[in-house]
Amino acid sequence: MITLARKFTKQASEALIVVGTFGLLLMTAIIGWQVFGRYVLGASPNWSEQAAVTLMIWYISFAAAAGVREGFHIRIQAIESFVSVKMVFALRRFSEFVVGAIGLCMAVYGVKLCIATWHFDIPSLGFSRGMGFLAIPISGALIAIFSIVRLLEATFSNEVSEEEKA
Repeated sequence: MITLARKFTKQASEALIVVGTFGLLLMTAIIGWQVFGRYVLGASPNWSEQAAVTLMIWYISFAAAAGVREGFHIRIQAIESFVSVKMVFALRRFSEFVVGAIGLCMAVYGVKLCIATWHFDIPSLGFSRGMGFLAIPISGALIAIFSIVRLLEATFSNEVSEEEKA
């Protein structure tokens, strides 16, 4: 069961990284076009700023979820150098729990945000503002899932990983 969950989360994380990379590249191209339009053509496209911001919401949210799966979210490592290996293990599990709880909050309140803004359009893009925010509950749910899987892996693994020892 854990092996299947690990495989799923690994594939999901890789997909999120690809989508996030594509979003970053597309946003860079849009901003480049905006600058070119403003300074060379004398008029920048009216849709470029909102498109870039919307893409940024999506790719940052997905990259954050992938970061949770890969284990490079923020935690205070300075404390870990002063405590025992068992305490490091407990602190890291606590960190996973907190990150998972934040992901769950992102999912719940992100859905509320999407519902509240769904009937408002982004005028320059012609689609719902709620759709622009849809990445928040999606990535929040993935963050919660990734944290649960990491907690289960740590709970049912008898080994202390190299990361835990470091």
